[in-house]
Amino acid sequence: MDNTGTQASRILIVEDDTKIAALLADYFVASGYLVDCLADGISALAQIREAAPDLVLLDLMLPGLDGLELCKQVRTFSQLPIIMLTAKVDEIDRLLGLESGADDYVCKPFSPREVVARAKVHLRRHSGNAGNGGIQNNPAAITLSPAAAPRFVVDHVQMRILIDATALPLTPVEFRLLGELISHPERVYSRQQLLDFAHEDQRDINDRTIDSHIKNIRKKILNRLPGGDYLQSVYGVGYRFELPP
Repeated sequence: MDNTGTQASRILIVEDDTKIAALLADYFVASGYLVDCLADGISALAQIREAAPDLVLLDLMLPGLDGLELCKQVRTFSQLPIIMLTAKVDEIDRLLGLESGADDYVCKPFSPREVVARAKVHLRRHSGNAGNGGIQNNPAAITLSPAAAPRFVVDHVQMRILIDATALPLTPVEFRLLGELISHPERVYSRQQLLDFAHEDQRDINDRTIDSHIKNIRKKILNRLPGGDYLQSVYGVGYRFELPP
């Protein structure tokens, strides 16, 4: 058995192509995982609400409720890892998948071994940050000024970032990016550094993906702190988290 934890993780495959679903299921079972397969988005949403799996493989094109909408709805109540499966390789579709809250995407046709490998990365990262073996076992807090400025707290135990004790609604990728930037204020990160930090499996994603994530994070911070632009663009380089004057 080749699993990431002491207990077998449960994988939910949401794919209406029965041959693809069966092939993926065989590879995950052979690697020691428990697997459930569903063929439509509505049934998948109900099952995730009732008994959340450890990771979801989610086809983009599904009957009833498509993958993008399903992912968005899941993100309103869960931060479990989601990998999108898609035959659409256009960059816009890739970005849409990530903006919906997905952690990763795999383009068809794909190698089942690659899918299993990517799932292992996300399961390991998710279980590590959520509890034992995480990057840090205690929250790290940064107060942005000596006065009554907003207080950002990076909580690696529960994988969340709080502003004045209220959590931002971040996806796992957004949490990793913003957490790294907050932990090193004023440090300038190139887009490639942020890509490497967010996606350790060295996938072929270009700079627009990071720009999309930063745009979403900015919007969520501004919803909580109107007028507070803490994520600064550094022309021709990347981004930094800037302390207020």
